[in-house]
Amino acid sequence: MSLRIIAVVIGVCICGIAYADDHASEFLDVGDWLEAERVSDVRISPDGSKIVYTRRYVDKINDRFDSSLWIMDSDGERERFLIKGSNPRWSSDGTRLLFTGPDKNGKPQIFVRWMDDEGAVSQVTNVTVTPASPTWSPDGEHIAFVAIIPAKNKWNVSIPSPPEGAKWTEGPRILDRIHYRQDRVGFRDPGYSHLFVVPASSGTARQLTSGEWHVGAQFDGLFSGAGLSWTPDSKRILFDGLDDPNSDLMYRRSHIYAIDVATGEREVLTDSIGYWTDPVVSPDGRRVVYSGYPKAKETYEMPHLFVMDIDGGNPSNLTEDFARPANAVIWDDNNRRIYFTAQDRGYVNVFKSDLNGKVTPVTSGQQVATLVSADKARTVGVGLISNFSEPGDIYRFPLARPGEPTQLTAVNADMLEGKTLGEQEEIWFEAEDGSMAHGWIVRPPNFDPEKKYPMIFEIHGGPFAMYQGRFNLTYQIYAANGFVVLYTNPRGSTGYGEAFSQAISRAYPSVDHLDLMAGVDAALETGYVDEKRLYVGGCSGGGVLSSWMIGHTDRFAAAAVRCPVVNWMSMMGTTDIPFFTLSFFEKPFWEDPTDWLKHSSIMYVDKVTTPTLVMTGEKDLRTPMAQSEEYYAALKVQGVPAQLMRFNEEYHGTSSKPSNAMRTMAYMMAWYNQWTEDGEVTDSDE
Repeated sequence: MSLRIIAVVIGVCICGIAYADDHASEFLDVGDWLEAERVSDVRISPDGSKIVYTRRYVDKINDRFDSSLWIMDSDGERERFLIKGSNPRWSSDGTRLLFTGPDKNGKPQIFVRWMDDEGAVSQVTNVTVTPASPTWSPDGEHIAFVAIIPAKNKWNVSIPSPPEGAKWTEGPRILDRIHYRQDRVGFRDPGYSHLFVVPASSGTARQLTSGEWHVGAQFDGLFSGAGLSWTPDSKRILFDGLDDPNSDLMYRRSHIYAIDVATGEREVLTDSIGYWTDPVVSPDGRRVVYSGYPKAKETYEMPHLFVMDIDGGNPSNLTEDFARPANAVIWDDNNRRIYFTAQDRGYVNVFKSDLNGKVTPVTSGQQVATLVSADKARTVGVGLISNFSEPGDIYRFPLARPGEPTQLTAVNADMLEGKTLGEQEEIWFEAEDGSMAHGWIVRPPNFDPEKKYPMIFEIHGGPFAMYQGRFNLTYQIYAANGFVVLYTNPRGSTGYGEAFSQAISRAYPSVDHLDLMAGVDAALETGYVDEKRLYVGGCSGGGVLSSWMIGHTDRFAAAAVRCPVVNWMSMMGTTDIPFFTLSFFEKPFWEDPTDWLKHSSIMYVDKVTTPTLVMTGEKDLRTPMAQSEEYYAALKVQGVPAQLMRFNEEYHGTSSKPSNAMRTMAYMMAWYNQWTEDGEVTDSDE
């Protein structure tokens, strides 16, 4: 490998990237991250006349993302601020809107706003626990929610009492479960998540379930609320969860239950062992659609949509022949059809299925389209659409008859006004073993095909996830700074069929590396990529693969390995997802460490010569800082040019704080601009 030469001294301030600063009026810049807004959770009123949605923006003073609720007419007119909060849900008669927001002490609570001219707001809950997944009863009388109930410490010892005025150290945190921490939450006190109902007019919340088990399907012990669905008569609630005292040691296990709200009597509806989630009851109360898969040994199983009778009888797989991950189910009003959203070969679209499993598209094309809610008559729905040039806005979807979605918002039009964007190019390519893979190239604005450009290759995390062919602000900022950007979906990615995803089962990394390198070759074949200035990076699963790649090839001039896993053995005992880690191997490492070492990037650090920037959040509980420390130390011992960046106030990833998101981009570009394969980066190269 040829010697890399430092070309530019890395700057310590964000303003060190000169290209975008000099063209701020024409091209996107790192600072535009502060102006970007995001819309989500779009809810149309039952009569179809109004739309409420969550709008997220950057609070520049407090360095955080904040959100508020906005409202508009269903044709997009009279768009305006409504109230601070998030997670809006209309009552069935459209007279009220529930949402979550902080009380006067900053504690999350459930509120209800009357949607008449007066707009009175009531705080419905006044609980010390944090309510999640609030869901209206169809009669509008109650709201169901889920919350974690702390468990008492059963182990106490007797020691002398402290003297008056003494300040003794707090006692130890006592753990007796394998799941005791969660990224973006921190260390979790012992407890169990349970189901509550509270009068919609406010009052005392009544706990419906109890015991040492969880309401809410938990993937490897991670709490994220629960799938709740009321029956039309408001007498029962269906929910996902796992009533088993050994659930802490169970992976990918949950059932669908039904509970009588008045008596608390409960029954399990799913009769097979598996991971069953997100029940949605039909309008007539006779059937329920739910998601999941039966018990399996593969590292990844693709979730399907199932339907069963309301008593759990006659379960059947609706999407068995569809072979794409599906979610976000909405019943049609005739009880004979459902709408859902699904990934499909790098894009996302809306589909419908009858109860015999006949699936047909509602939307199509190179876009990311999601249907979020529909009016009571199911004549119209609302959701989000983004594509290569549109960051993502609210659209109205005709459901009663064929037609094209109508755009209702343009929340980032002001940010993009007058900006020249980089164009995107879709590519398909073949790996050396004959497998086909898919990706995209973002070219710099005012692209000149006669020039040679440096290339940033970004790898997605997961690994069971899918890059989407759509607008990506970060990649557009890289392109505006003169880089070509390559991003691909190697084997292991979702949206290309279950076999494609399972290609890395018990073998991660492996053939995904072949796909990634084939993507690099495909980019070089375009003729406009400088082969001496290839850069690779990624976070989480992207950190796994970027660290793996530089241990198996010397073709990259520099790397930015972010929040990686480099040592699977030390990962298992320090992450918040221990069983997910175990699922990649046939045997635990204490029985046979061979494969654990074989697939750990740190075992190939002696082959690394690529200058490497390692970046991780100080509070990361998913791929903990120790993983980055191990890798950084090994690189330094090997004499590889390397720096370690420890991002303050960050859990997994380095971009939950707006300032850190900008720092991540700026430091990466500055690091890449230092390095070339065999010489200094001159002005003529840029």
